[in-house]
Order: sequence, then C-alpha cells, then structure tokens
Amino acid sequence: MDAKALVAEDEAVLRDELCAHLAALWPGLRIVARAANGLEALQLMDRHRPDVLFLDIQMPGLTGIEVARQAERTMHVVFITAYDAHAVAAFERGAVDYVLKPYSVARLAESVRRVKERLASAPVALESVLRELAAAAQPREHLRWVNASSGTEVKVITVDEVCYFQSDSKYTLVMTTEGEALIRRSLKELADQLDPAQFWQIHRSTIVNANAIAGVSRDFRGRVSVKLKSRGEKLPVSEQHEHLFRQM
Repeated sequence: MDAKALVAEDEAVLRDELCAHLAALWPGLRIVARAANGLEALQLMDRHRPDVLFLDIQMPGLTGIEVARQAERTMHVVFITAYDAHAVAAFERGAVDYVLKPYSVARLAESVRRVKERLASAPVALESVLRELAAAAQPREHLRWVNASSGTEVKVITVDEVCYFQSDSKYTLVMTTEGEALIRRSLKELADQLDPAQFWQIHRSTIVNANAIAGVSRDFRGRVSVKLKSRGEKLPVSEQHEHLFRQM
C-alpha cells in the first residue's frame, strides 16, 4: 500500500536510521519530509499533508504530542519514544501506535503492519490518549541516592558516585571508584527511576553513568565496549544500544 510520511526526530543518527528501516520495511511508503524539531515538523506537515506521522515525543520547540494535536482526525500517528511502562497503557488504549527507543526492527515492523491496516479507515480522534501521554510526560523526580550493602555495612551512595549498575542474579551491583556494593532493586526498577540523560542502558544487564565514560572502543569483530575514567574494566555494549555512541 502506498502512503506519504513525515519523520520527526531531533537526533540525526536516529532519524536517518529510522528512515532507512522504514524504506526497507515498507517499500510503498514515500518519506516526503524529515524534521529535526517540533516546529519544523508542524510546518512540513502543513506543506506536505502526509498520511502518516512518525513523531519523537521529546523534541525541542514543540513536543510530538503538540504536533499530533494539530493532526487531529487528518493523519495517522506513530510515536517514537523513550517512555516505558508508565506510558504504554495510554498507547495501548489509544488510536496511535508507538515504538520504544532504542527501537528494534521487529517492533518497527509490527508498527508498520498496524499502520497499514489503519490506512483503510479515516484517522480517529486523538485527544483522550494525548491527554494521558501529556500527563505521563510530566517531569518526575529522579533517584538521587541508594542504600547499598557492602559486607556487613550499609552505605548511602549518591548516584553521582556510581560508575555503573549491573544486574547480578537477585541483586544489582553498584560499582563506584571505591569498590562495589549490592542493592535489592532490579535493573528495570532502577532504569525507571534514574535520569536517562545521565544514566544510559548499554546492555540488558548494565546501566552506565555517562559522566564516568572515558571513551569507547571496537574490537576486530566490530563489538563495541565502554572504557571508564576511574575503573579498569571495559563494559560491553549490545548492538541494540550502539547508536548511543555513534557520534563519539
């Protein structure tokens, strides 16, 4: 099925990757415009009148939610977002689709399938789901410290002291320049509470403090790893998260 699309994503690398994957997954889709911020997306939307909008929620100028409001009942919407479980319920109840960042090609393919099905019908009202998403997007207080066990001692460790968190069976290791400790929180729970601008998930078992990164390296097989400023070990980066370091 042929259709026109606008892609709005403020990170150039992710925007280009998304367009390349869409071209492969949906040969009949013509990407008529690419936007780097919300205001540009709104202007290009009015100029090109696409059938489908692929919108990053968090963009400078105008958010993806604000852009989507202007497309009410005229265009189908897919949100590209770093949100997780706290907002997914709103997506599932609404008439928009979503792809979580860092996205997988399989999930994007499923989104493409759903959008193709919806193209047979007129776009529906978005206001109720957009209200829920706007509420979920309100700034949250991020985790500032953790209580961690080191031997028989319980330490209070501020998150700024942490080099990285790593899942370890039923516990999570807290690695600092001073050593290691354990906390009884899952990595998933920590990911929901940490500031995503400072703490990056680089592997299903590892979240690293971006301020603790000295650099990245790639071995002869092309596998990426993170070097730390104050610790000797290297941390492997899964292929799913390599995009975080492509501009470094």
